[in-house]
Amino acid sequence: MAPTMGWLAIIRLGLVQTALGAVVVLMTSTLNRVMVVELALPAMIPGALVTLHYAVQVLRPRWGYGSDMGGRRTPWIVGGMAALCLGGFGAAAATALMETHLASGIALAILSFLTVGMGAGAAGTSLLVLLAGGVEARRRGAAATIVWVMMIAGFAITAPIAGHFLDPFSGARLVAVSGTVSLLAFLLALLAVSGIEPVRAPSSHAERAPKRPFREVLARVWSEPASRRFTVFIFVAMLAYSAQELILEPFAGLVFAMTPGVTTKLSGLQHGGVLAGMLTVAGLTMGIGGSYLGSLKLWTATGCAGSALALAGIAGGGLIGPDFPLRVAVFALGLFNGMFAVAAIGSMMGLAGAGGEAERGTRMGVWGAAQGVAFGAGGFLGTMAVDLARLVSPEPVHAYAAVFLAEAALFLVGALLALRIEHASATLLRRAARPRRPVLQPRYR
Repeated sequence: MAPTMGWLAIIRLGLVQTALGAVVVLMTSTLNRVMVVELALPAMIPGALVTLHYAVQVLRPRWGYGSDMGGRRTPWIVGGMAALCLGGFGAAAATALMETHLASGIALAILSFLTVGMGAGAAGTSLLVLLAGGVEARRRGAAATIVWVMMIAGFAITAPIAGHFLDPFSGARLVAVSGTVSLLAFLLALLAVSGIEPVRAPSSHAERAPKRPFREVLARVWSEPASRRFTVFIFVAMLAYSAQELILEPFAGLVFAMTPGVTTKLSGLQHGGVLAGMLTVAGLTMGIGGSYLGSLKLWTATGCAGSALALAGIAGGGLIGPDFPLRVAVFALGLFNGMFAVAAIGSMMGLAGAGGEAERGTRMGVWGAAQGVAFGAGGFLGTMAVDLARLVSPEPVHAYAAVFLAEAALFLVGALLALRIEHASATLLRRAARPRRPVLQPRYR
């Protein structure tokens, strides 16, 4: 597919992310709270269910391969959203069921969270593939920003509206609200992708060639040094990115004696920095920054290195004490996180085409799996690392500082990997574009 998508088409695909975010936010926040507070269940139950949702992301390469074989991305987006919305509704029903039949409710919740993970993986992978194939190179940073921000909009819009209709709380009301959100989200996604993907006539010899099995395609993608290096980069950087999310607010509370309200505002300041970083990269890569400042590789590496510096500053700030400008450091962390995230997604969209259209989905799936697994593992490992560090050091500030410095080291590794990715991938693209030597045919006189 030629890169001919305009801004309207990009926004329409962003609406799919809005719909996805609307369902996921109820899974990760509302249902989590209901299980722990209203049902008085151990926090490990919703934690394990959310982990299942991330663990099943390892299937993303298979979903991407399926869309490669079919040659169409829209059916996978629609089917994935259908599974996601059905799983979201099932999770709400399972939560309500736990009040009277705990074992049955947990069993249904496990099935529902697995369905949500598979649906999000199938829809999200094919959505990025469709976007990558239809957006020209200079718009990729801006396109990544648009779809990311629109997913966050799904969180921000759904949470307060659903919360309004959940009072006074009951299991039946929870199921009704979740069902309504899921239905509206599916209809929004269906309308958003309707007619957006052009129909391609299979005319070339490559498209008529026999389809290669999944294992062969996956092995081919993984055997390429550029693809493998980018996969490692995504995993390392996303592990560092997510590891600080669950420990930053407790750190501010324990070390800087901030109240829950103040730490919540601190988290909001960080997210504001993320948005600022994304918008900065989107603007500069659209041509404002020229060929040098418009490089996604530059902003990927800068975002990782800046995040490492901000984390090191936060670690040192805890040792300095209340006089340290923590808010400035947290905003800087968000700023560089946003730069890294949107530049990495833009690079992912560009590199997905290295093996041609027939492998684009599989490649995107491999990188999406690395991202999902790292994101799920990061939060758990970050909190576990703090607990283990506190067993060694009696002072919380030293434990948190050690973990922040470890995350900074991961980001530095990510920055070094980012500096090598684009060059290796560009070499791969040049090789793929190099004309093959023609086979000499015998002459007949």
